[in-house]
Amino acid sequence: MRNTRRAYLAATAGALTLGTAGCLGGGSGGSGNDAVAAIGCEVPERDAVSSLPTPVIGAEDASVVVDVWEDFACPHCATFAVDVAPQLRSEYVSEGVVRYRHHDFPIPVDDWWSWKGASAARAAQDEADDETFFDFAHTLYENQSEFGGGDAEGSLSTLQSLANDADLDGCSVAAAASRERYRPLVEAERTDAVDERGFQGTPTVLVDGEQVAPRWSDLRSAVENAR
Repeated sequence: MRNTRRAYLAATAGALTLGTAGCLGGGSGGSGNDAVAAIGCEVPERDAVSSLPTPVIGAEDASVVVDVWEDFACPHCATFAVDVAPQLRSEYVSEGVVRYRHHDFPIPVDDWWSWKGASAARAAQDEADDETFFDFAHTLYENQSEFGGGDAEGSLSTLQSLANDADLDGCSVAAAASRERYRPLVEAERTDAVDERGFQGTPTVLVDGEQVAPRWSDLRSAVENAR
């Protein structure tokens, strides 16, 4: 895993609520230059996007709502997305018990990928649907170590390939990430997380508005108590 992936502070007692480890910010990423042409893509400039619905999966009449605030460069978010969220989806979302909502919260852990990863995932939502967003976000977390680290061209090439594999337009997704097309939307979500809600780290998980530790045992207990 690249150094930028490690550019976070492990939460100590009292650093984050509930005594759990989480990402608190830190490292700087690679070049902010547009590297789309370097990976063989010709994508015209597009207007920035400042508004999209909150990505959500699960029945509208689900008895429990789970909200998660994440940074795509946060290793703890990757652990949650790869190890915990699939269990939530399998046991509760698919059964109509939980409605699961994603919120962007770039700390940023990595000044490059925290923002560009969020734009990549939102491009998947915008160009396909919410189900695709969650599936593609899972893929980005599985491959988190491949992004950032100062290698803009390599990161975008990997992103392009993953997007193509997900039946998305790889060039379009890579361009949206490189140019941070969804940054106004992501910045607004970050401002809400910090200024309105007082959140300090990621992942932050709420079950029916009550914060719980981002561990499967705690999340399952909270869902069972709330249903």
